[in-house]
Amino acid sequence: MTNSIVRRAVIPVGALDMRFLPAAKAVPKEMLPLVDQPLIQYAVEEARAAGIDEIVIVTGRGKGTIEDHFDCATELEDTLRRAGKRGALAAVESSGVGSGTIAYIRQVEPLGVAHALWCARHFVGDEPFAVVMPDEVIQAKTPCLAQMIEAYAQVGGNLVAVTPAARSRTARHGVIAARRRDDRLLAAAGADGWPEGGGRWAIAGRCIFEPAILDCLGTAGDRPFADVIARCVDDRGLHAYAFAGRYFDCSDALGLFEANLAYTLARADLAPAARNLLSRYARIAGAVNRLRLVEPAALQAS
Repeated sequence: MTNSIVRRAVIPVGALDMRFLPAAKAVPKEMLPLVDQPLIQYAVEEARAAGIDEIVIVTGRGKGTIEDHFDCATELEDTLRRAGKRGALAAVESSGVGSGTIAYIRQVEPLGVAHALWCARHFVGDEPFAVVMPDEVIQAKTPCLAQMIEAYAQVGGNLVAVTPAARSRTARHGVIAARRRDDRLLAAAGADGWPEGGGRWAIAGRCIFEPAILDCLGTAGDRPFADVIARCVDDRGLHAYAFAGRYFDCSDALGLFEANLAYTLARADLAPAARNLLSRYARIAGAVNRLRLVEPAALQAS
């Protein structure tokens, strides 16, 4: 048991994985690798690093391998131990969690994030709870959720992680209007728009909510999450937190590719070889671009 004021986290994984087909027909999106760990493992590790000791994963049809991943792989561990594969054994053991740390709840229909949180209402009880979207990864020296819990201790209410929104890119969960209170903390007011005054902030896959919000979430349907938050929070107070770190939306192929680049380059054992590969492909891309510039002129000359 920790002394964190937020002890419980909900990780929703029940959504259909349409952006990664056909790969996601048999492998849940949350099990796709970010370097050498599945996305879901980063979510669980972030929650535990923030002092959270009770996690519920809201699953859906075809997500059973997530539960298997966090189970004890006795036969594999014995095989690695006998073979003297200490590095591989340590990696496998590090992915496990203690008995009773993770619970699983079924979302029978994929009705959106708000409904998934509502499905976990009995697990949450009457305590504030964190939400971690596993296909949104934040690379930070201090885990984003740990930063948020520290801020939550100051303001209470409901707190969402945000990153500056760009007009050129659709915000996955919607946009909220917010004005800065200090370096990281913002007062939020409104959802899904480009308001005059204040800042434009996209919700970034980490939240801390009061349990009272759950009464409203069950009827929210599959609406944009920012709309749901604005409607359900009401007078209970909504704050935004501009975290320190780099945000990656891994819900599509390019986002996952970018995250893999960043996390690979942050690994001392992989970065040198990765930089050599990138330099090689940059030279190839440069040569291809030069060829494209030359070809039209050559055709005209002929």
